[in-house]
Amino acid sequence: MSADDELIALDRAHLWRPYTSSDDHANRPLLVVDRAEGPWLITAKGRRVLDASGSWWCNNLGHGHPRLRAAIVRQSERVMHCTLAAATHEPASRLAAELVEVAPEGLDRVFYSDNGSTAVEVALKIAFQYWQQNGRPQRDRFLALPGAYHGDTLGAMSAGDVDEFTGVFRPLLFDVQRPPDAVDHNWEPVFERLFALLREDVDQIAGVIVEPMVQGAAGMRMYPASLLAALREETKRADTFLIADEVFTGLGRTGPMWGCDHAGIAPDLLCAAKGLSGGVLPFAATLATGRIYDGFRGDKSRALMHGHTFCGNPLGAAIAREVLSIYRDDDVLEAAKPKAAKLAARIQSMTEVPGVTSPRSLGMCAAFEVGTRGYMGTVGWQIADAALELGAHLRPLGNTVYVVPPLNIVDADLERLLDIVRESTERVLVSAQ
Repeated sequence: MSADDELIALDRAHLWRPYTSSDDHANRPLLVVDRAEGPWLITAKGRRVLDASGSWWCNNLGHGHPRLRAAIVRQSERVMHCTLAAATHEPASRLAAELVEVAPEGLDRVFYSDNGSTAVEVALKIAFQYWQQNGRPQRDRFLALPGAYHGDTLGAMSAGDVDEFTGVFRPLLFDVQRPPDAVDHNWEPVFERLFALLREDVDQIAGVIVEPMVQGAAGMRMYPASLLAALREETKRADTFLIADEVFTGLGRTGPMWGCDHAGIAPDLLCAAKGLSGGVLPFAATLATGRIYDGFRGDKSRALMHGHTFCGNPLGAAIAREVLSIYRDDDVLEAAKPKAAKLAARIQSMTEVPGVTSPRSLGMCAAFEVGTRGYMGTVGWQIADAALELGAHLRPLGNTVYVVPPLNIVDADLERLLDIVRESTERVLVSAQ
């Protein structure tokens, strides 16, 4: 038995894979990764495979960035973990200031956690508890968009609306109102109904949570910045909180540093993760306004009732600081603009392949459809299998094929990735005709 076969056997005998049925775990091919660099996953035998999903949307700077490796070593020689309760340390304190500096205006407090779901849980709990102890306890409900995905913990799932993920858990979730879904990608009626729900129940709404500009897990669905700006005005008018889930859209994925920047708005709460640590360590942050923070002043009973063992972990904070430093030093966002233009043009050209519909892109995020069954569709997975043979690792959302390459991917690797996406799609769709 080869080393790869042994690892696959151990995996199938003992692991429980995410979003994978037991039968699929036993039967679907597995890529055994030995190491990784830049956009490449590399096997023990030296085969190089392009990571088209950014290892679930987090490798904004690629794998193994030398400065991030060095940052881990430096910090590990000082302190790898200590409590953030009645103690502090340089990485957490300095990162908080640096996040406030790059955040939308008014967000000046930072609460740390370890992943996007928890960052959202924290935001929901902050909004709820704020109103409970600041004179409006009847504000105990949330609004969200159809097709939303905010994570897999129970509060985050309650805010979500991808039924394939949440349906079985519905009895455990709290109710979140949302308007009917968009028809033919027409988002204006969706937001108008969302505004109506907010106006009708303004005294009961603790907050409105959205993924700015792009709904990731729903199929990379994109809506206009003008609607996000209008939502900000509606929440201001209602004097309730706008929660921006920037776990995927933040750190330059859609072009500017934050998805909210497309609309020129600042939310009351912002959730960041994934690219925040460059895909290196589990690390997340929830940013809040001074107004919200002041709502927790007083005795111990008014403290935010949330804690986390690894809150502000020094390794994670040091990595996040280095990520922000790389963005500054390498002007990552500006350097990514021509790459985003190339990505957009190539994805638009996918309509030349019979069966491809709805090509779309925003920044370094692009997608198209290859069928109508959504997340449970199988055509996207056929394309993923073909792409793996050609040298790219895709992770489709059913019949939505997407690519989220590193923001700093070199042009030749980006072209190679897009060539493989085109060829693998043609292999599957053309042969099916």
